[in-house]
Amino acid sequence: MFGVGVLAVAALWALVSWLLVNWWILIVLGAVAVTAGAGWIHRRQQQLAWGRVRQQALRYGLPELDALHHRDFEYAVRDLMLRDGCADARQVGGAGDNGADVLATDPLGRTWVIQCKHRKDGDRGSAVGTPDLQRVNGTARQLYGADIVLVVTNGRFSARCPPLAAQLHMHLADRRTLAAWAAGSRPLWELLPRIPAPRSGHR
Repeated sequence: MFGVGVLAVAALWALVSWLLVNWWILIVLGAVAVTAGAGWIHRRQQQLAWGRVRQQALRYGLPELDALHHRDFEYAVRDLMLRDGCADARQVGGAGDNGADVLATDPLGRTWVIQCKHRKDGDRGSAVGTPDLQRVNGTARQLYGADIVLVVTNGRFSARCPPLAAQLHMHLADRRTLAAWAAGSRPLWELLPRIPAPRSGHR
């Protein structure tokens, strides 16, 4: 081991001595590193800029949404929230989601908890019922601190859902509202009635 250590020190000293004589190589290597780093930063900035452009231009038609798998529908809702300025929007649906499929904070500071109900047959499929509303309402505010609890569907709600949603201070986005949101440029909070006021400091 001692011999190996001596050899390592000798090799290091030889390298340092050579670099001191050929110092210009360090300058060349430094310039190459700076150029490569600047190029990487520029490409990264371009990628982020184009990502924002694509995000802001995001549009969905109802046929596209109807054709999605239910999990992909959740991601589409997340992407629409991102488009509208909810920088932390994320898909959380799955086992143990406690009724939440998408979580987001809008630019006005309000926390959204969204449950997504996809119907492959659109409004011809089975209606979303009150148990779906009760499930997300039971956890959204307690577990996630929701300001806005929303159930969104590409289908329809049963006749009992709107009265219950009003009692529970929840919001519903049916197929018609979803179509206006997904195909347009207005954020969802401009399309829904009785949205809570912005949080303090976000007016």
